[in-house]
Amino acid sequence: MRDGGGYERYGDARNVSAADAFRGDDERDTTAVSTPVTQPSAMHDAFLAADVGGTHARIGLIAFRPGQGVPVTLAYRIYQCADFESFDAIVRAFCDEFSVKPQRLALACAGFLHEGEVVNNNLRWPIVPATLEQRLALSEVKVLNDFEALAYGTAYLDPASMITLHDPRRSKSAEEGPVVVVGPGTGLGVAVRLPGTPPQVLATEAGHIQLAARVGREQAVLTELVPPDTHIPYDSVLSGPGLLRVYQAVCGLDGVSAELREPASITAAACAGTNAQAAETLELFCGWLGSFAGDLAMLYGASGGIYVAGGFLSRMTDFMARSSFVSRFVDKGVMRPFQQTVPVHVVDHAQLGVVGAASWLMNHAPQALQE
Repeated sequence: MRDGGGYERYGDARNVSAADAFRGDDERDTTAVSTPVTQPSAMHDAFLAADVGGTHARIGLIAFRPGQGVPVTLAYRIYQCADFESFDAIVRAFCDEFSVKPQRLALACAGFLHEGEVVNNNLRWPIVPATLEQRLALSEVKVLNDFEALAYGTAYLDPASMITLHDPRRSKSAEEGPVVVVGPGTGLGVAVRLPGTPPQVLATEAGHIQLAARVGREQAVLTELVPPDTHIPYDSVLSGPGLLRVYQAVCGLDGVSAELREPASITAAACAGTNAQAAETLELFCGWLGSFAGDLAMLYGASGGIYVAGGFLSRMTDFMARSSFVSRFVDKGVMRPFQQTVPVHVVDHAQLGVVGAASWLMNHAPQALQE
């Protein structure tokens, strides 16, 4: 959904075919921009917030207003990372397009900051905050984990923009509990938002937890994936590359050729019901994702809910609703009563990482933003 100005709001979900699954949200539309705000004071007070992954860089021009609870997005743009030789080139393109010279940047990236550089194998180029400050003449570049930013951003989600898979009746106090954001994509990200003013967010590496396969077909597939007595993390199956691995393993067990070569085509065939191995693969994916999300709910006492983020997931929610996702989520033995009180929502994160990064900077450096 878009408003009359062509601005794609961070909570909106788009109607796309199942064939677009796992291509990455917004990949098909890299020209979505907001209508720039022309008030001089708004532009003067603005700063940059960005969400950068291996495929896309999303940048927003954000206004800070003391006492205002929601960041104001003045302009928003999506770029293909492969089209640029560096991230600073993308930032320059954005600033040139909107004729702005902001002084601060909140940057959400997959990976983590180590010895002054973002460590992540999926980024196309090195990201060094000090170098960005120098090349872009910025006074400050602050970096946070991309799922940490998504967790901050969930505080601003419009309920109408979410697709709810599990909606239990519960008390108002439960709604204010911890929130977990989990998202399969190139890898598997997890972050936790704790209640408070301002809220605190924990960036985690929970995607590397050992995969728990059930006795039977799941263990047979697992045997196809790795040798005995070998660690296999959840992100080896709950990701785009992982979906392809599971499909190939299922085909191997069935003794058929693995004709589908891309995660998008596997998902499309599964949703259309045209390929038995693809359908089983996506069912396994949903079951494991439900179990994993359920484990996270117990681990963090996530009475505030589970948000499953990712552009492709919002495009296969009908399949997820029919799958074992919810039954696996609540099937936790004596913990079932608690699990039944935890809501689960699917969100297409789109602009959410940008808004979350902006929120984080507003909460951590409010004085600097009011200078």
